[in-house]
Amino acid sequence: MGWLTHELERAPCTVEISHRFESLHAHVRFDNGTTVYPGDSVRVHGPEIMAPYGEVIREAREATIVRASGLERLWTRLTGDFEVMELCEFSFSEEVTL
Repeated sequence: MGWLTHELERAPCTVEISHRFESLHAHVRFDNGTTVYPGDSVRVHGPEIMAPYGEVIREAREATIVRASGLERLWTRLTGDFEVMELCEFSFSEEVTL
């Protein structure tokens, strides 16, 4: 990994889309055990997956991982805590505010 260069990696993956009352999620699992690190970006190839209500769909796909440069990885680690703190400024409650 260079300080200013990106590396591309292709990996087989399984995409799971759930559109159920109990769980609304989309997950990508890399079938070859690869790991995504801070600053990396992932693009899953193939057409959009739409799960009808009440169903869970799993499909085998291929993904391209763009590995962050050393400088981007360092920046992500240094500034990541600030981005998480932005999420802490919001709260969720059942009270209605008018």
